[in-house]
Amino acid sequence: MYNAIGLQTPRGSGSNGYIQSNKFSVRPKTGEVVSDNKGFDSSHDGTAGFTRKPNKDILDHDRKRKIELKLVTLEERLKDEGYPDAEIAEKVEDARKTLQAASNCNDSGNSQLKKKNSW
Repeated sequence: MYNAIGLQTPRGSGSNGYIQSNKFSVRPKTGEVVSDNKGFDSSHDGTAGFTRKPNKDILDHDRKRKIELKLVTLEERLKDEGYPDAEIAEKVEDARKTLQAASNCNDSGNSQLKKKNSW
């Protein structure tokens, strides 16, 4: 037993009795006043006003995933209604083109809007 911590005897415990300190345990510091905040603004919680921009590849993938989800639900609905496979494939392809065109218009419109509003 070391500083009243641990087992009285390690016998029968499945341990050799060696006690290690936890170096990853962060104890709150009491009574200390931190005077140097190294330029961080307290309202940003240590980020100093830095915000990360979203990854364009991830946003593009998410947009494509939403389009494919809509197309799969359309295809299932058309199968339930009894349309032939050729007609289903044609309608799904038309819907894919219109959804991608609408998505591209929204993306370009948003970027043009952002360019106009950035002063």
